[in-house]
Amino acid sequence: MAERSFAKEVEKLRLGAGEEFAGEGIEGILAITKALLQCGVGYVGGYQGAPISHLMDVLADAQDILGELGVHFEASASEATATAMLAASVHYPIRGAATFKSTVGTNVASDALANLASGGVTGGALIIVGEDYGEGSSIMQERSHAFAMKSQVWLLDPRPNLPSIVKAVEDGFELSEISNTPVMLQVRIRCCHVHGHFIAKDNKRPPMTVADALDAPRRDTGRIVLPPASFLHEKEKVQKRWPAAVDFIAKNKINEFFGSDHGSVGIVMQGGMYNSVIRALQRLGLADIYGDTDVPLYVLNAVYPLIDDEFLSFCEGKQSVLVVEEGQPNYIEQAFASMLHKAGRGTRLVGKEHLPMAGEYTGQVMLDGIGAFLRAEAPHLLPGEVRAPNKVGDGVDAADLINVVPGRPPGFCIGCPERPIFAATKLVEQELGKHHIASDIGCHLFSIMPPFELGATTMGYGLGPASASAFNSPNAKRRSISFVGDGGFWHNGLTSSIGNAVFNKNDGVIVIVDNFYSAATGGQDILSSRAGNKTKSTKHPITEAVKGMGVKWLRHVDRTYDVTKMQDTLREALTTDEKGPKVIVASSECMLNRQRREKPLVDKAIKGGTRVVKPKFGVDEDICTGDHACMRLSGCPSLSVKSTDDPLRDDPVAHIDQSCVGCGNCGEVADAAVLCPSFYRADVVHNPSRWDRFLEAARRATISLLQRRRESRRLTFADA
Repeated sequence: MAERSFAKEVEKLRLGAGEEFAGEGIEGILAITKALLQCGVGYVGGYQGAPISHLMDVLADAQDILGELGVHFEASASEATATAMLAASVHYPIRGAATFKSTVGTNVASDALANLASGGVTGGALIIVGEDYGEGSSIMQERSHAFAMKSQVWLLDPRPNLPSIVKAVEDGFELSEISNTPVMLQVRIRCCHVHGHFIAKDNKRPPMTVADALDAPRRDTGRIVLPPASFLHEKEKVQKRWPAAVDFIAKNKINEFFGSDHGSVGIVMQGGMYNSVIRALQRLGLADIYGDTDVPLYVLNAVYPLIDDEFLSFCEGKQSVLVVEEGQPNYIEQAFASMLHKAGRGTRLVGKEHLPMAGEYTGQVMLDGIGAFLRAEAPHLLPGEVRAPNKVGDGVDAADLINVVPGRPPGFCIGCPERPIFAATKLVEQELGKHHIASDIGCHLFSIMPPFELGATTMGYGLGPASASAFNSPNAKRRSISFVGDGGFWHNGLTSSIGNAVFNKNDGVIVIVDNFYSAATGGQDILSSRAGNKTKSTKHPITEAVKGMGVKWLRHVDRTYDVTKMQDTLREALTTDEKGPKVIVASSECMLNRQRREKPLVDKAIKGGTRVVKPKFGVDEDICTGDHACMRLSGCPSLSVKSTDDPLRDDPVAHIDQSCVGCGNCGEVADAAVLCPSFYRADVVHNPSRWDRFLEAARRATISLLQRRRESRRLTFADA
């Protein structure tokens, strides 16, 4: 893995019974991993994606520990692959887990998930979903809740503290086994990165490993999703599995009650919202720093299925109840409203009247919503100073911030090798005119932002070329251009995009952005990664896979920073008479991962006294014209403008700051991809040798001599 190592952190996974597990950083992720081992998990698979990416990285670094326990781990090709792995729990009493990112993961996994849920499981099957909802998200705003409802999979949403997270993993496996149903464990961003501590238990070796299962194969036709068994599965879900799940959740008190047993109002919330609700109550003067409150709270650590008796009992004697449910549609609120109606209760149920219909429930949103509910329904509970609207808050309105704080759109990292690809695309469009460009999921999607502003659509991971397939018209005068990253290529693009283009004789141009990793998800290795990996097979060229799919027109640019070559290759692809898909594999290592790997080595070498040469680029202020083509076709964060002291020059000149990594792209793209003469490269020599010092002294003496000669000539002309 190219992501930073967690070798030190994973040693905490060896803690035994009675020892305290504590720390900072990714403790939510580590707590989940520790809980899996304590529960005797037999196998784990998954696909990386925020906020759960580090779970895959931790498991990869914990191979020795997993091996000692007989636990099988795979970095799956996709979320569908990870979910399909859980088939090992269908016939065998083996606990298995899969992990992936939110709705984009459940979208991909939905076919496998539906089949798994239909036949049911024998061993516990836990699907850990990193719920990526809100302003910090990188995906479309949807909820995983719908997938649980659709497939009749139980959904847990634990309170964001380490003991609750660990308990949720334990409860999830037991619930799955008792009800023969897969269970989804939803962990939000705050949950994944929460700090804290809990008392550990001993790790358990699985009673049956996957190796044991291979030695004693089992089958049950009734578990296979094929008529007539599939018709019986639906009845089994409702008549057997659902009641078993409800009974387990109720008896084991998975959901929690806090606050007073009596009161005229109450608050019901998803477990993941608990911390924010308590914080809002603290700011309203209704809870202390330990979370103790007199306001009755019903915390749903299991949000599907819901328990009618629990909810109706909570509503007993209350005039109104607020449902805190983040996102839309409001599935929980609707279900509770139906319960109250059928039971003939008079309790008033409110939710989205006081809280936003959609969007993240931030601290201020929660404060405003709960405050509005209490002022409307129970003003006597509030201290006098906060009974009036807008008396509690930070004093800063979000609308005001928009006018004060500049926008911060996502962009490429410093030295990113993908930047020159899109610079070349812009240069080609200047020659040939604009083209329809289909984008894809990954770092390269930042090309839709300034300064490039390329790309019209993005339809899913690995589906960039597929989304351009409708533009394969025999009467078209232009070809479409589509992009797909190496991560998306191996995830889904090889068949859905490249294979589809070959089969349908699509005539468009496909650019495969190869940066050696699944970079956008954290720098994990993939099939085409060029580094060795002890546990995975790498170094499989994308070009060979593309040839294997039947592509005839194929070009490989092995250094994307060569803007001229990239430009020429794109021009050739767009103008050739050859029919069929034109595929360009554009390769250069992700600069972020390269720096992660090289900087520690360079720093160590410098400290050890080794001679190290580091290139830096700069701009000669006297030569720069202020044209700024370098910025229009680069956008590198290390490249900015600088005012000069020259009174005859109004325009600022280009300037490169100390964050420069020396890729040279800014000079390449300046002045239409010809190295701009105002750019220069300076080699910074650390721990110089005697020869370096001699050359430096000679250069300085020569420069000094030339400067004195120039000054002498200037004075001579001035006297004349």
